[in-house]
Amino acid sequence: MKRMYLFPGQGAQYPGMGIDFWKRSARVQELFQRASSIARMDLYKILAEGTEEELKSTQTAQVVITLVNLSVAEALRERGIRPDGVAGFSLGEYAALAEAGILSVEDTFRLVQVRGTLMEQVSRKWDRPEGPAGMAAVIGLEAYRIEEALAGLEEVFPANYNSPLQTVVSGTARGLALAEERLKKAGAKRVIRLKVSGPFHSPLLQEAREKFEAELEKVVWKDPRIPLYSNVTGKRISNGMEAKRLAGEQIVSPVRWTTVEQEIEREGYEEILETGPGTVLTGLWKAFCTDPVCIPVGKWEELEKLHLK
Repeated sequence: MKRMYLFPGQGAQYPGMGIDFWKRSARVQELFQRASSIARMDLYKILAEGTEEELKSTQTAQVVITLVNLSVAEALRERGIRPDGVAGFSLGEYAALAEAGILSVEDTFRLVQVRGTLMEQVSRKWDRPEGPAGMAAVIGLEAYRIEEALAGLEEVFPANYNSPLQTVVSGTARGLALAEERLKKAGAKRVIRLKVSGPFHSPLLQEAREKFEAELEKVVWKDPRIPLYSNVTGKRISNGMEAKRLAGEQIVSPVRWTTVEQEIEREGYEEILETGPGTVLTGLWKAFCTDPVCIPVGKWEELEKLHLK
């Protein structure tokens, strides 16, 4: 049976996530210690005591979500469960890079912390008196109609192609407000602001990309041990050098998640696990495909109930 891990990204965070794994696994506790040392933060305390607002900060969220993603993968590994392929949504791609052996765990945490800091800094440059830059999910409208509705608008862009009838757009507060008017006139059922702190996966973060690419040169990029599917292309990443290039592009490029899902289905994966907090990717997979189902394992109780073929 071919098994796929899907790692969630920013927006999946919630207070207390991952603590149930920490309580039950010495290897997860060790991972928390390694990540805390690299990040120079007490990540256990942040997750155990932090508020939803504190976890929303991009600088914090990117480290703790990656930690919980890799903690769940570690707990699965303790039970003899390993993936045959991996993919991650936006930030989640870094847990996939580590699980595929492209990046070391240490370099993964270093990069996501720098990535989060740069994205937060550049995002704040796009805040305006009318509000902060951010993202909004467009529900009930095909992607091509969203692209048509946004044509000619400045400071707002398609950012995440999540499902046939859900696309996320990124922009300044003014851009998002203008887009919402057009999108509703075009037939969108809802336009929902997301709990993220920047206009991610859009050209507005070009400065962050340029600075981050300098950081990418400081770590070792190995060829993947198992297939990993890129957010930027939706296709397999063939080698470490390609992975490094795409890591820079990913900051300003849309997440082509529907293409990733199509590749996973085409290549015959029979077990799909959402390996991290929340059930966002489970829901997106269900909107795309009902057989096989995607199973969330981001809580210890979900892991205990897991019965794989």
